[in-house]
Amino acid sequence: MADRLSTLARRFGEAISTASAQTPKGPAVREIGTVTSVGDAVAHVSGLRGVVADELIALPGDLMGIAASLSEERIGLILLGPSEGLTVGAEARRTGRVVDVPVGEAYLGRIVDALGRPLDGGGPIRCRRRQTIERDAPKIMDRRPVNVPLQTGIKAVDATVPIGRGQRELIVGDRQTGKTAVAIDAILNQADSGVVSIYCAIGQRGAAVRRVAERLREHGALGRTIIVVASGEDPPGLQFVAPYAATAIAEHFMRSGRDALIVYDDLTRHARAYRELSLLLRRPPGREAFPGDIFYVHARLLERATQLRDELGGGSMTALPIVETEAGNLSAYIPTNLISITDGQIYLSPELFRKGLMPAIDIGLSVSRVGGDAQLPAYRAVAGDLKLAYSQFEELEAFARFGSRLDEDTRHQLERGRRVRQVLRQDENQPVPLLEQIAVLLATTAGVLDEVPVSRVRAAEAAIRKRVREDCSDLGEHFASGGKVGASEREAILSAARAAIQDVPGGD
Repeated sequence: MADRLSTLARRFGEAISTASAQTPKGPAVREIGTVTSVGDAVAHVSGLRGVVADELIALPGDLMGIAASLSEERIGLILLGPSEGLTVGAEARRTGRVVDVPVGEAYLGRIVDALGRPLDGGGPIRCRRRQTIERDAPKIMDRRPVNVPLQTGIKAVDATVPIGRGQRELIVGDRQTGKTAVAIDAILNQADSGVVSIYCAIGQRGAAVRRVAERLREHGALGRTIIVVASGEDPPGLQFVAPYAATAIAEHFMRSGRDALIVYDDLTRHARAYRELSLLLRRPPGREAFPGDIFYVHARLLERATQLRDELGGGSMTALPIVETEAGNLSAYIPTNLISITDGQIYLSPELFRKGLMPAIDIGLSVSRVGGDAQLPAYRAVAGDLKLAYSQFEELEAFARFGSRLDEDTRHQLERGRRVRQVLRQDENQPVPLLEQIAVLLATTAGVLDEVPVSRVRAAEAAIRKRVREDCSDLGEHFASGGKVGASEREAILSAARAAIQDVPGGD
């Protein structure tokens, strides 16, 4: 009994010693300030002299603020929630950390807010890792050239404005011209590619976000997609941090060696939210009342998209930012900023939209600075000169409206161009597989459709796609793996196309 009591006493003494060693000696020091003013989306705090830029400040009621404007007298906070319950004189405490979000596989198929909190009623999201929303872009030597294609399933994009994994391709156009539809089709087409998609909705109406979610769910794409939402009803602070949070989630997959596609819909609203916050913080306004660092705000976001070297896992993050123009004005402040940051743009024309030519992509004003390096050899063989030929056709068509007499070659070029235009039309939410795109483009450029009436071209296209699926299915894997369109492949596709249009009225 004595030995047992001695053992217990020894263990108790060890526990007391351990607890004493872990307990900090002396009083704990915490920096506490006072709220001096409260606005709709910002607040000012005094008494926090040791605070650093972008540090999180804890406020009453689980409200958080980002230290965005520092001075000796007071600190301007961007509030990450409603400010109704915050009053002057409330306590403000330093947290010693910056904004971060949970990251991991558990986010797939979920809809979350700008701080990673679930919005879909699917229960809590359990992730072991957290990632700060701000992070330095990969260094130049950590990147490798963009040369792996990211197929969007949109013929006009894959053929004339190819996008590579790790590229930043801007989608620009007026309101209601189909910008979001182009981005969603790109997400839908990643079913078999292993690409993780992140859709970031900034300042959108709740009904619009629900439609996107339902569209993804209907086509079986929601399970490999993460939706990050900062709706128009949310405070501007959440709208400002939303794209950075979405990028942090995408970066987790990229640095794990996987490929990610992120859509920012849209950065015009993001810029307006930041302008509102800057004006409320009394920062000096610049052009169109935007603050002077608006370029840096978007540059440091989009520069994080890249293709990493194989030594770093070989993952990639492809960015499709969306920006809105007014009356087709590409020279406006925010569009020109983003055009200069990104690696090309897809321009959606309101005029083409009014004519019903969907997707309303203006091929002449759209460009990919990566070019053919991110295009499969099969595409280069069948669509290498398509963009130039189509632009020449549009100029000829405008000239022909004057009623001038045209020679035979010009008339032939016009007829071929009208068929190309019909072939490039595509319904929403119906991405076209690689093999079928190549078959239709090859049949068009080789003149197979020249005798088909323009009104029947789309029916002929459907017939060709069906016939190729049946007769040439083995060529799909060949082209996807980098195979070229040789003489035998070309003849097989053209034979199937000629046979297909025999059943199309007016096609023989």
